[in-house]
Amino acid sequence: MRQFSMVTRINIALACIVTLAIGTMLASYWLSDKADSDALAVNVAGSLRMQSYRMAWLAMQPDEQKLQEATTQFNQSWQHPIFARFTQHAEIARQFDAAKQHWQQLEPQVTQRTLTLRQMEQALGQQMVLLEQLVSLIQQDAEDKIRSFRTLQLIALLATVLLSAIVIYWLKVMVQQPLEELTKGARQVAMGDFTQRVSVVNNDELGTLAHSFNKMSDSISYMYGNLEKRVEEQTEALQHSNTTLRFLYSTAQRISENVPEYLDFTQIIAELKMVVKVDNLELCLFTEEGVKPYMQVLPGDSESDPCAQKNCGDCLSSPQPSGCSSDIYNYLLHRDQKKYGVLVARIDEGQELALWQQKLLAAVADQLALALSLKSEEEQVRRLALMQERTVIARELHDSLAQALSYLKIQVTRLNKATQKDDKETIADVSAELKQGLDAAYRQLRELLTTFRLKVDGSGLHSALQTTAKQLSEQSGMRIELNYHLTNVPLAPHEEIHLLQIIREASQNAVHHSAGSEVLINLQQEEDQSIVLSIEDNGVGIPQSAEKMNHYGLAIMQERSKHLGGEIEIKRRNAGGTGVYFSFTPGYLVQQKSA
Repeated sequence: MRQFSMVTRINIALACIVTLAIGTMLASYWLSDKADSDALAVNVAGSLRMQSYRMAWLAMQPDEQKLQEATTQFNQSWQHPIFARFTQHAEIARQFDAAKQHWQQLEPQVTQRTLTLRQMEQALGQQMVLLEQLVSLIQQDAEDKIRSFRTLQLIALLATVLLSAIVIYWLKVMVQQPLEELTKGARQVAMGDFTQRVSVVNNDELGTLAHSFNKMSDSISYMYGNLEKRVEEQTEALQHSNTTLRFLYSTAQRISENVPEYLDFTQIIAELKMVVKVDNLELCLFTEEGVKPYMQVLPGDSESDPCAQKNCGDCLSSPQPSGCSSDIYNYLLHRDQKKYGVLVARIDEGQELALWQQKLLAAVADQLALALSLKSEEEQVRRLALMQERTVIARELHDSLAQALSYLKIQVTRLNKATQKDDKETIADVSAELKQGLDAAYRQLRELLTTFRLKVDGSGLHSALQTTAKQLSEQSGMRIELNYHLTNVPLAPHEEIHLLQIIREASQNAVHHSAGSEVLINLQQEEDQSIVLSIEDNGVGIPQSAEKMNHYGLAIMQERSKHLGGEIEIKRRNAGGTGVYFSFTPGYLVQQKSA
């Protein structure tokens, strides 16, 4: 079907209205133009009657000149141009000709005065009748024109009203109603009702718009439905991802909090089953040389041993060994070329694990491997720490008690020789040396026991130094002041231990040998970032034979300073007393410079 433009239809309707209006105006103008001289024609025709009476009256008078003038005027009236317009009106033209011919026949008799009064009256009466009929016809013609004009106006009015009504009805049906329908549909769509349809069947722009509107609603409804579905899918995926991340975070947190303590693998596997949505999960832990698990987390309440039954120790050598079926997924727990076990996921025959499930199981296997690796490393660190501590104890015993006992052994040898010779002077000297040596050995034993009990706990070096200073102050009665300025220096644990031992050894020497009243301990970092330690007392000062009197304490401090890669100096102060000065570069700065 041919499509008509709505704009074209409106233009046609407007053109019809304008054409009707112009036609009515032109017809009215034409009718008014035709009736323009009808009043003059009636007037001239009426004057012919008066002039006929005047001619008859002048014919009775002796004035010939006036009669002649009246005759000329009367003839001129008959020739008036107004009567030329009636030539097309047959009846008026015939009546005009009849009245004119009658007068032309009567005129000679009137002007020659040949008629009697009675004949004159009869002739004029007949002339009046003819003129009356002429005037009546002209008047009737004028009235016909007026009636035609009125009829035309009425018809034009009716046609205008009818055409306007048709146009208004057409606009209502073809424009207003479709627009209302489209507006209603648009409001429904704006309110979220995408099932709304517009029933407009016009073959114009509004029909095209309605069809497009319906297609748009269908498209939006389809897209909205898909969008809701996608939003639900994305929401579900995000929720699942969030659950997975929470589980991985919780597992990592457990690992960091419990290593090297016992880690509850059973709880981790139970939570993993709910997150990964696989009921049959099994965790088997092997030794590096073993083929059977030393620890198993079985699926559910199962008491069977599927891993051992299927000899799944082979899973350590291949992710998918030939001995296992295609419905089993194995994830090795390995780290740094070391294998710790396998995480086994068993599903129903014919099913497959989704990619996200496989990735999650692999991530959990890596985390469990990390936990086992950290536990192994922590155990190794403990072994090394134990061995190092034993080495330190051996070195301390060698540098203190072992040398003291060697010295005493030498003195005993001297005592034996002096006894054999009965050398009383030597015997007395050796006895004094033995007593002094035993006292020194006993003192060193107590100091070693105190040193071995000394530790740097979680509170750090500052707290340990405060505790040491407080103990020495309470034991000796001396005032021990500590100035600690290493708040921004990250010291390694062995650096803290050596610093603590050096400070304690120097402080004990001051307490036992300085005979002073106070000890000042100052620990700070210089501008070149080196650590500087000074222990100063106000006592008698170190003697020249200090190496002999306190050989073991000085040796211990020298040994510890070498371990830190620093330099230590022990000297008499000019202001009195003894000063121990030590400086070294922290390990983290050495690593930065080497990097």
